Amino acid sequence: MVLEQYQREFIEFAIANNVLTFGEFTLKSGRISPYFFNAGKFNSGSSLAKLGKYYAAAITARKDIHYDVIFGPAYKGIPLSAATVIALATGDAQLDVPYSFNRKEKKDHGEGGSIVGAALKGDILIVDDVITAGTAIRESMDIIQKEGARLAGVVVAIDRQERGRESEFSAIQEIESEYGTPIIAVVNLDSIVEYLAEQGGEQAPMLKAMEEYRSKYGAKY
Repeated sequence: MVLEQYQREFIEFAIANNVLTFGEFTLKSGRISPYFFNAGKFNSGSSLAKLGKYYAAAITARKDIHYDVIFGPAYKGIPLSAATVIALATGDAQLDVPYSFNRKEKKDHGEGGSIVGAALKGDILIVDDVITAGTAIRESMDIIQKEGARLAGVVVAIDRQERGRESEFSAIQEIESEYGTPIIAVVNLDSIVEYLAEQGGEQAPMLKAMEEYRSKYGAKY
């Protein structure tokens, strides 16, 4: 694959912030992964501002998706959706897009309700950090459908392209199939492997470990 410049910069940015790290990590599934991605370490104003720009770049790179509102699922999706719409408004795209997010508990005073921000009308683009089991996306779909809106797609930081324990397909593939909607990832496992291959030299052992992991646990495409 050919890396887009924003993808290369995002990987370098994630490494610099210790969001993307290499070594041996035991995942919730019990698998030993040669890399780990922790989006929670994007925890400063400057890193969140940059992160929003990469989400915006991934969105604008897809010309086939129409959306009216960006939605951030509570809780991790809230700052991500805010950062993304700021980047869309102030960056090259110059798009002033409304956004909203949900409360975990419905408010029964003041303005009430469980949705904060723009009304969920038309085509909704969900912004979140990762898709592991797809639970947060399914919860968001319930909210969107109850509001009478439609799902336009989902944007995440990374697609591990890793099959489930009981399926040859990844959680992202299952969500795409279940809802007939595209999932946009800023980067995926293939992107990281390609980046390491470009770097060469001291990255060779890590590249080998990543390729072996992909061969063993990669989803069926």
